[in-house]
Amino acid sequence: MSRPDSRPRCPHCHRALRTCICSLAQAVAHQAEVLILMHPMEVHEAKGTGHLLHLCLPHSRVMVGEEFDAAELEAALHGSWTSWADTDGAPRHSLLLYPDTAEQDAALGLAAASPLPLPWPQPPERLRLVVIDGTWRKSRKMLYLNPALQALPRLPLQNVEDSGYAIRKAHLPGQLSSFEAAAQALAQLHNWTVDGSANATLHEVFKQFVTQQMQLRQHNQAPQRSA
Repeated sequence: MSRPDSRPRCPHCHRALRTCICSLAQAVAHQAEVLILMHPMEVHEAKGTGHLLHLCLPHSRVMVGEEFDAAELEAALHGSWTSWADTDGAPRHSLLLYPDTAEQDAALGLAAASPLPLPWPQPPERLRLVVIDGTWRKSRKMLYLNPALQALPRLPLQNVEDSGYAIRKAHLPGQLSSFEAAAQALAQLHNWTVDGSANATLHEVFKQFVTQQMQLRQHNQAPQRSA
């Protein structure tokens, strides 16, 4: 049985204080809301990117769990977020950031995803992007356990960029970290240019994060000198 981790942790990024990543975060302006559904195993995962994503997006929320309470998930997906009320009170359309896996979903008995709201594309201020933060296997399980997620319209990424996630192994081509996938999705929804301010900021934050994690890894692997 492993010992509980008693190291002091940052209350914002949930990492050990000596590896806090809050200083890397830079807030970017965005109109689409972002709901991050974080698997419990990602909360203290050193290579996880969900907390950093949340710190960079003022209009984002994090829910931690695997099988969510149906009423709480429904409210998070479709309820109004009072932290910044819409001026016209119009409802937002929730979209699940997830590839098209219709054949695999049908084989597992999952509900079919709803079509994208019409007319499409919608203005970003009318949208709420739902990001599952977990490994591919965990994200599949979360989708399986939560019918409300299965029913959401899917937003697959277009022209997927190569991943810079050098600290975690991708099991399939085109797999990205949660941070990278969400950044590309927001760029897609907002029509951000590659060198635009928000896009460039998120790319730079992620680059610095990967650099920091690689430096920490090298430090931890270095032989310790005896006194």
